[in-house]
Amino acid sequence: MSGHSKWATIKRKKGATDQARGRIWTKLIREVVTAARIGGGDQDGNPRLRKAVIDCRAQQMPADNIKRAIQRGTGELEGAAYEEVLYEGTGPSGTLYLVEGMTDNRNRTVAELRKIFEKHNGQLGSSGAAGWAFDRFGVITIDKSVATEDQLMEAAVEAGADDYRDEGDTWGVYTPPTDLDRVTTALEAKKIAIVSSKLAYIPKNKKPVSGRDAEVCLNLVEALDDHDDVQNVYSDFDLSEEELARIAAV
Repeated sequence: MSGHSKWATIKRKKGATDQARGRIWTKLIREVVTAARIGGGDQDGNPRLRKAVIDCRAQQMPADNIKRAIQRGTGELEGAAYEEVLYEGTGPSGTLYLVEGMTDNRNRTVAELRKIFEKHNGQLGSSGAAGWAFDRFGVITIDKSVATEDQLMEAAVEAGADDYRDEGDTWGVYTPPTDLDRVTTALEAKKIAIVSSKLAYIPKNKKPVSGRDAEVCLNLVEALDDHDDVQNVYSDFDLSEEELARIAAV
């Protein structure tokens, strides 16, 4: 698990504010709108939309909000048309970043993200600046309380997963991108509860960082993630448990 993912787990345990929940809802609504626009409003025939709706419900979003987002996506209601974007950048100690977003104004978004990178000793790069350091996987997260390692390994192999990893409080099951929905469905059929199921960029190699650079890397990720147009942030830096404890205590 990358350093910023560990840090996000620590922050979630401290509780989310209403403002933070509002940002999460904004990102989820954009995903619902885009999924419905691309694949239609029928959840049974649109795995991406089905997953987006599940994520909305997990965040206790009202059903009416979800319905209106689907209708905006299918054109039944007027609304902004979001474009999917992927930006690449660099940060302290040679760390690399991929930023997935959805925007209705590409020029505005790229200008604002460039400022965020520059403010945190980084630089927004061109296509290819960071993408080479990541692989694309389907990632299924499972709480350790619902399956032992032996149970998970057997279920994951039977479902067609590529790999599984111990990620602290959870198991991570990895699949080819095209197999994510099928493997998720197979695990659920075995009564294994899924915490999350998504496509993600995984760093091929992790870069240990510490001291001031570690703090700047975390601040950069948080600033990017707080931007309304950003859906996901991936990076290749890694922090030790001791470094995380030091920063959390500050």
